[in-house]
Amino acid sequence: MTFRLDGRKALVTGASRGIGRAIAVSYAAAGADVAISARDEVKLGEVAAEIEAHGRKAVIVPADVLDGDAVRAAVDAAALALDGIDILVNNAGGNSFSTPMANMRFSGWQKTFSLNVESIVHACQAASPHLQAANSASVINVSSVASLAGTPFMSHYGAAKAAVSSLTKSLAIEWAHAGVRVNALVPGWIETDLTDFLRVDDSTETSLLSRVPMQRWGMAHEIAEPAVFLASDASSFMTGQQLIVDGGLSVMP
Repeated sequence: MTFRLDGRKALVTGASRGIGRAIAVSYAAAGADVAISARDEVKLGEVAAEIEAHGRKAVIVPADVLDGDAVRAAVDAAALALDGIDILVNNAGGNSFSTPMANMRFSGWQKTFSLNVESIVHACQAASPHLQAANSASVINVSSVASLAGTPFMSHYGAAKAAVSSLTKSLAIEWAHAGVRVNALVPGWIETDLTDFLRVDDSTETSLLSRVPMQRWGMAHEIAEPAVFLASDASSFMTGQQLIVDGGLSVMP
């Protein structure tokens, strides 16, 4: 029963598709009420219907995470509708291009950090009073296996996700006294529309999967279940850690 989330109140960013959508629905299945945020209100409506099909409350709080004011407004709206927040999943993020560092436009570097790092800062700052008021809360920052080693042609993304992991450790120390746990969930190569650009040709896909001992893409639900663990009392003595779910990629020599 420690894996249940009955009575919990979660906010999931980037919840309209892929990993975020799977996490939001899995939280509802485990008993939580869930606020969902993304830019696409139509897709958020579809996710809300899935949440409600599990008998849980769904709250739609649209926001573009590149807009700090919008993020703060979404957090406040979620907390008001749910009467608090005790689970925050900073899932919004991603990467849509690969290029040598020397050829990269600096605007691409800046946008990658805004999307993957600054968005988390906005959400955590806005959610901090709600999380600390809960006395027992969990923050899950979605990082990436790209943060664990050198990532040629995606240095911007690897560096941004490494910053997420570092931020996670610092917040875990700062917020432990208030009963707020902060961990990073580190997916490997997951089959979602955000990784479509890595499957544009067979050679790129084959090269990627050749480094994965399980020789396949991960699926969104295979990240959602570990996210339930990190949000639940099953991980009650775990903070400041990285939970890696990557099919063995990170242990390859």
